[in-house]
Amino acid sequence: MYTSFYGAAPDSTFTLARDHFATEEHLKASGMGWTFVRDNLYLDFFPFLAGEDGVLRGPAGEGRVAAVALDDIAAALAVVLRDPAAHESNTYNLTGPDAMTLQEAAAVMSERLGKTFTYQNETIEEAYASRASYAAPPWQVDAWVSTYTAIRSGELAGVTGHVERLTGRPPVSLDELLT
Repeated sequence: MYTSFYGAAPDSTFTLARDHFATEEHLKASGMGWTFVRDNLYLDFFPFLAGEDGVLRGPAGEGRVAAVALDDIAAALAVVLRDPAAHESNTYNLTGPDAMTLQEAAAVMSERLGKTFTYQNETIEEAYASRASYAAPPWQVDAWVSTYTAIRSGELAGVTGHVERLTGRPPVSLDELLT
């Protein structure tokens, strides 16, 4: 089993999804059995996307993301690991129950966390400039910025039933996670 990324493809907007695709292709070519579990963005991480001022910044526009809770990922992985042969040669795209904009996520976080959160759409240039202070290597900054541009492009918006199919229960929403 390989934990990959939702939408892994050679032309993915999210740069690290391209790397995951290359790894998937390598595993398929190796001749060994494989199962790919592709996680969408982590729902649990959303509150940490905001700065100390409560503002989520990034060039996501009005794009949507079907982020998935870490507990849902763990439950799905446990099912696959209990019976790997039953899942061989399958790809599971793990998502939350809905695709939301970052504005919608900010509203849910504001309501549930008792702090005001907002979303500020940045240009790509602003996104790179605002992340320059971290002194991260260029590939890492590209990955950070491309998570937002992947949202904007719609590549992370598709909702699947794979969490429920594997675990027998629906995935949790951001509202449920923060309750």
